[in-house]
Amino acid sequence: MAENSKEDFLQLIKRVGAFFTVKISNLLRRLDSRSFGAVAGLALAIIFTWRLLRAPRGQQRRQPKRQESSGSSSGVNSRASENAGSSEVFTPPENPTTQNVIDEFFQPPTLSQIVRQRLSEGRKVTCRLLGVILEENSPEELQKQATVRSSVLEVLLEITKFCDLYLMERVLDDESEKNVLLALENAGVFTSSGLVKDKVLFCSTEIGRTSFVRQLEPDWHIDSNPEITTQLARFIKSQLHVSPEKLERPAANVFTTPSLEQFFA
Repeated sequence: MAENSKEDFLQLIKRVGAFFTVKISNLLRRLDSRSFGAVAGLALAIIFTWRLLRAPRGQQRRQPKRQESSGSSSGVNSRASENAGSSEVFTPPENPTTQNVIDEFFQPPTLSQIVRQRLSEGRKVTCRLLGVILEENSPEELQKQATVRSSVLEVLLEITKFCDLYLMERVLDDESEKNVLLALENAGVFTSSGLVKDKVLFCSTEIGRTSFVRQLEPDWHIDSNPEITTQLARFIKSQLHVSPEKLERPAANVFTTPSLEQFFA
């Protein structure tokens, strides 16, 4: 039984090592201004786990000393029984509570936790539609149809659960507005989240969209137009620029990502 417990312990150590190897590798690949805090948190987690794993072994080291002192005062027969008892002490005890704590610690974070962490608990978010939420990339395309990107829908619904979200876009006519609202409604955005149609804003110019954002004063603004992102950098706390191409010399409060869902991956 002792050999089995030792084997389980070694397997647990291997799991811990593999987990931290993957986490550190991911952090080095995606290092940004927020990652230093994540590294610090990871270091604390390593210390916590190491102390947790060492605790039972420390108790095992102290146990034999008490057994030996008792044996020296009780004679040969007592010493023999103490030796028999000490063999049981060295058997690694099963600790389901500790195992449960470790299993919970290594559970992957939920999408809800990732969204909250990445948005730094921001409570108000503004987001453009073209190129971010919709498949279309120009106002001209919206005159014919609007299609919600299926890959972004889960993230969008998660944001609406704890953020005051406003969607906005420049359109050329009333028909485009109807196409957008219909696409959002068919995707279940209005029924599965806290988003209402009154929070989908339309304008006829890019300047109008910029004015919307400045008036709402969000914690985060999400956009795919580099000019808008640059103009708003002075006024908005944090921005996410969604585009396959990275911005040249972005401001410190501007983050870039190929797609909205990848930012929360």
